[in-house]
Amino acid sequence: MTDILMPKATAVWLVDNTSLTFDQIADFCGLHPLEVKGIADGEVARDIRGADPIANGQLSREELDAAQNNDKYRMRAQKSRHAELLKPVKKAPRYTPVSRRQDRPDAIAWFIRNHPEVADAQIARLLGTTKATIDQVRTRSHWNSANIKPVDPVTLGLATQLELDAVVKKAAEKKAKDDARRGIVDGPTLEPASETGVPLDQAEQPYVAEEPLYDDEDGEED
Repeated sequence: MTDILMPKATAVWLVDNTSLTFDQIADFCGLHPLEVKGIADGEVARDIRGADPIANGQLSREELDAAQNNDKYRMRAQKSRHAELLKPVKKAPRYTPVSRRQDRPDAIAWFIRNHPEVADAQIARLLGTTKATIDQVRTRSHWNSANIKPVDPVTLGLATQLELDAVVKKAAEKKAKDDARRGIVDGPTLEPASETGVPLDQAEQPYVAEEPLYDDEDGEED
């Protein structure tokens, strides 16, 4: 069955403008019959303006008439002419000019050396490469390993600075969350004096060496 655009708004229109049963409207809009009843009672979708499914091309007049004449009939939706406009566009794979493709291993090596927290999938999307190539650079099994030098992708023209910053930031945030979940804390921390057993007033005072006291010029101590 074709998904209905704005199902509640469509149900509002059908409740207000047709003699269809709650079950028929619920089936067509993909809602529960009790939800349609709530719309009819004014308890649900009170602030939603009705959407005419005939005007927006989701329902034919013939289907509506057939359903109104037979409460057992279930209407079949037709593909809306607006559906293609509202359909999310899948992002195409990143295109890298032929002249730049030989530079991708250098950019991969830069990520591996400087940002190991960035996932292979992120590198692949940013540079338009494959996980297999990334693995070959990492294990030095790439056919051109002897000539690969780490160079950042912005310098090579494979990505913009904004794109690079976004990838690195996202990877860093994910690593921080994973570390926090595992209880890993970056760097040593100093314990407060109250936990080391040293009195607070003593811990705050600077250390001063004590000098021996002498009672004469011969250097004998008291």
